[in-house]
Amino acid sequence: MSNLFNRYIWLVDTIYRTGRITFEEINERWMRSQLNETGEEIPLRTFHNHRKAIEQMFDINIECDKRGGYVYYIENSDDMERGGVRSWLLNTFAVNNLINESHKLRNRIQFENIPSGQKYLTPIIEAMRDNEVLRITYHPYWNDPFTTTVHPYFVKVFKQRWYAIGLNDYIGEVRIYALDRIEALETTDEKFTMPVDFDPEDYFVHCYGIDHQDAPQRVVLKVSAYQAKFVRALPLHHTQQEEKTADDYSIFSYYLCPHTYDFKQAILALMTEAEVLEPRSLRDEITEIIHEISFKYSK
Repeated sequence: MSNLFNRYIWLVDTIYRTGRITFEEINERWMRSQLNETGEEIPLRTFHNHRKAIEQMFDINIECDKRGGYVYYIENSDDMERGGVRSWLLNTFAVNNLINESHKLRNRIQFENIPSGQKYLTPIIEAMRDNEVLRITYHPYWNDPFTTTVHPYFVKVFKQRWYAIGLNDYIGEVRIYALDRIEALETTDEKFTMPVDFDPEDYFVHCYGIDHQDAPQRVVLKVSAYQAKFVRALPLHHTQQEEKTADDYSIFSYYLCPHTYDFKQAILALMTEAEVLEPRSLRDEITEIIHEISFKYSK
């Protein structure tokens, strides 16, 4: 089954990277792939079976342009470029297949470890798929452990930590649970219904990270020309706009929740290369933090 799964990923990745490709060209590439252990071509019937399985598994449609010479392409491929679970799955497994095909490079490709996803991520995703209520024992850093039941709505990864977001049955509100703080987890026989008006993307739309307790507002940063290259290449938030570009600095604006711990950490990580211009309240907070840091180091 794992080999078949890898073939699906290889097929999607091959078509996606080429843009448009014929069945004969797919077979030529397949004959050169290390995944092809038998050295045989893909039968046309098998290829179409793979297309159906890929659509069901990843919601990725491989279409055929018959008028253009029976050329295959990914329908709405621009959606995958915007990110999301399909893009994450494809990129993750495509890289994994590439590494498997290039055994000599394994020690020369390094990844970040995400330990929080090793134990509980799979049962949580399975519960999401089957709409099953979870019973978890959770131990926050600053409070005693407690046991509760949760309707798992979705999961999110941020800074090498996985989080499960769902409705807490006991308090009747959506809560965020870091997987590395879960001490025990079991699936119950109880089912839940995902609210039709709940959109996981909207839940964090104005957030940087996972802190959700703040009101969004306009934020303006002045960033040095050197650091602006990095901010431009990897935006701090999807609302990022570059409003001014000068020789020695750039002005970036955002619309997000500014007073969260995660976002203040991101600003401080830029050190002397960035300055908060708006809002004044955030500028004052960053100023106070800098003074506290300076006081500690001046002792």
